[in-house]
Amino acid sequence: MPMAVDAENFYSERAKKMRASEIRELLKLTQEKDIISFAGGLPNPLTFPVEELKEITRKVLEEHGSMALQYGTTEGYIKFREAIAARMKRWGVNCTAENVIITGGSQEALDLISKVFLDPGDYVIVGAPSYLGGLNAFRAFEANMITVPLDENGMRMDLLEEKLKEARKKGLRVKFIYTIPTFQNPAGVTLNEERRRCMIDLAEEYDVLVVEDNPYGELRYEGDDVNAVKAYDNDGRVIYLGTFSKILAPGLRMAFMIADDPLYRKIIIAKQSEDLCTATFNQYVAYEFMKNGLLDKHIQSIIKMYSVKRRIMLDSLDEYFPKDAWWSRPKGGMFCWAVLPEKVNTVKIFPKALKKKVAYIVGSAFFANGGGENTMRLNFTHPTDELIVEGVKRLSEVIKEELKG
Repeated sequence: MPMAVDAENFYSERAKKMRASEIRELLKLTQEKDIISFAGGLPNPLTFPVEELKEITRKVLEEHGSMALQYGTTEGYIKFREAIAARMKRWGVNCTAENVIITGGSQEALDLISKVFLDPGDYVIVGAPSYLGGLNAFRAFEANMITVPLDENGMRMDLLEEKLKEARKKGLRVKFIYTIPTFQNPAGVTLNEERRRCMIDLAEEYDVLVVEDNPYGELRYEGDDVNAVKAYDNDGRVIYLGTFSKILAPGLRMAFMIADDPLYRKIIIAKQSEDLCTATFNQYVAYEFMKNGLLDKHIQSIIKMYSVKRRIMLDSLDEYFPKDAWWSRPKGGMFCWAVLPEKVNTVKIFPKALKKKVAYIVGSAFFANGGGENTMRLNFTHPTDELIVEGVKRLSEVIKEELKG
């Protein structure tokens, strides 16, 4: 019988350093039907516009089938890109279709950015905490990460300036700042306008790029919209990422990047070798959804559902969680972030939570350089209203038992 191949002999050095997503591995443990899960970052399937998409799919096949089922350009379907560029004006971004690249989800965009800009040993500045998908993309291309703590107004600019100054003094090559400025994943906080302007000023002063990831900005439940960081970009150093996963359907895998030349052209070249083009048919479907005026109406229906769920989550945390814990009160997005007393390690109590049939994501997964052992991320968009209350109650029992112990 032949011996199994020794796979380690064939992996690239880069592949040897790759590791599984902690969140994805933990999610495998939460799939039992009777577990109340606050773990995934999943939109609620009740929001998916199934009937509207049935009609649009039929229309696309009947009217544009020969084009929609064909390969497309690497940049993406031109009318779709034009519609996205027009929509960006509401966030203060003046761009054209020639700045828009359609990608198969924002994760592809993060991979492309890493491929184009990162050499092994380069540095990226990220929030503490920050989105794990971004951290893993940067790690896959062997970047080091410098972390900047957040507060209730997002990434602290005084500490960002310190980190940039220190990096320059040490001769470290910082390529970009990665930020999720609106309803941040995982913390739920929003970078205020003053800090957005300050981030641009610091990026110009220290000559670094900014990668602005905005998956949740359209899901606002209170307060006024804030201009994108890119709205203050004077010299084309901000690359903006947006997605339709949270406002239409994640299964379409529709997202986009906005970049200026020459960054735009180099990203296009990288995408040509990655997937040639994003699924043409899905672009036609998403475009028709926008063209027919359905997107804004649909977003309002999502907001109506999620705003109720957020209120129930916050009310439940107020009622059941320990008084010496802290949690964010997001004005939009999909997540609450909880900071527990230091003696509570959310990795260690995770199995206890599963025994009580409730799950969350351990906060330490979102810290690039360690820390956050007493934190957790809670998703409020996917569970039913009743299960949010019951789940928070069960989780609080686990935490209080640990505090007593």
